[in-house]
Amino acid sequence: MGAQWKQAGREQNANKKGIIIGKLAKEISVAAKLGDPNPENNPRLRMAVEAARKHSVTRDTIERAIKKGAGLLDEQVNYELVTYEGFCPHQVPVIVECLTENRNRTAAEIRVLFRKGQLGSSGSVAWMFDRLGVIEASTAEGGLDIEGVAIEAGAQNVEPIAGDELKQMNPDHKTGARFICEPQDLDSVSKAVTALGWKVVSAELSYLAKNNVEISDEQKKEVTAFLNDIDDFDDVHRVYVGLKS
Repeated sequence: MGAQWKQAGREQNANKKGIIIGKLAKEISVAAKLGDPNPENNPRLRMAVEAARKHSVTRDTIERAIKKGAGLLDEQVNYELVTYEGFCPHQVPVIVECLTENRNRTAAEIRVLFRKGQLGSSGSVAWMFDRLGVIEASTAEGGLDIEGVAIEAGAQNVEPIAGDELKQMNPDHKTGARFICEPQDLDSVSKAVTALGWKVVSAELSYLAKNNVEISDEQKKEVTAFLNDIDDFDDVHRVYVGLKS
């Protein structure tokens, strides 16, 4: 793991699906507010819309979220990005990013969620992670030299994506990869990967653990339950964890 936490099997539960749709709509609104409301001219918004479509979010919901973010509705978007740092059970470092309209409410809920872990102060865990750009993409071509693709695209590093994770990205594609770059190169590398014939699924700034903690399978179940509870909170936007797969 060691990157963004992705809860397995969440789409199977109707309640969890509602949480996912709410978070996707919130990301669309924020992206529309911070940039051009036209997805063609706003990479962050384009990725958010594509992710929403992948999860079968209705066209009306997507359009409403864009209009809300662009200020075309009576509803105002006043989301604030708040970051929390701490440890899961068994001293596994975690960074939690929240988008909230009420910082006090979010802080109170996060404190409750961290009762089985340890909530730290700002900077207490961030030093264990690198802030980098991460582009996840796939292609129908097989047998590719992904390191060569990464060099050509200007990425700093690359990791293969295979198995179930690749199937979730695109069941018809044979090759998947996670391209890692400096934050300022995120847009250029994403465009280069696209130009090379890859389908970009996500492109965003991320926290990558410098060293991933290794724990037993039994301990990992406890950490997974802890992370799932955090990820289920509506205000949570991204969860990054330093845990070895």
